[in-house]
Amino acid sequence: MSRSSARPRPAVGPTSPCPCGLGDTYQNCCGVFHSGQKSAPTAERLMRSRYSAFVVRDTAYLLRSWHSSTRPGHLDLDPEMRWTGLDVLATTDGSPFHQEGTVEFRAHYSERGHQDVLHEVSRFVREDGQWVYLDGAVT
Repeated sequence: MSRSSARPRPAVGPTSPCPCGLGDTYQNCCGVFHSGQKSAPTAERLMRSRYSAFVVRDTAYLLRSWHSSTRPGHLDLDPEMRWTGLDVLATTDGSPFHQEGTVEFRAHYSERGHQDVLHEVSRFVREDGQWVYLDGAVT
């Protein structure tokens, strides 16, 4: 594949603000989860790291952080979709002491010049001791 035909990567570098909105740099926030240096300690942090993975188009992390019973065989991200902001609305359980939890959020995006919002309640569970995404209900 020539360089000109490769999908453009979003402008998120190691010292950029993390797309998840917690206020740290990407390398010190979701980047440590994407690289495998650390595991997300809570369901909310996993959800935020998955949002950031959509922003930076890290399909390997998205698949790795998906429950084995609901994980798709592959993931193709729309190159026209740009994630532009995240609002976490509510969490239920999902702490380091829980085995399951939910996170309600709104993820803002633009696609082909059209602005929209994905509103979802996601379910997370532990698999092999790690938080993983199980499924979500779009509201």
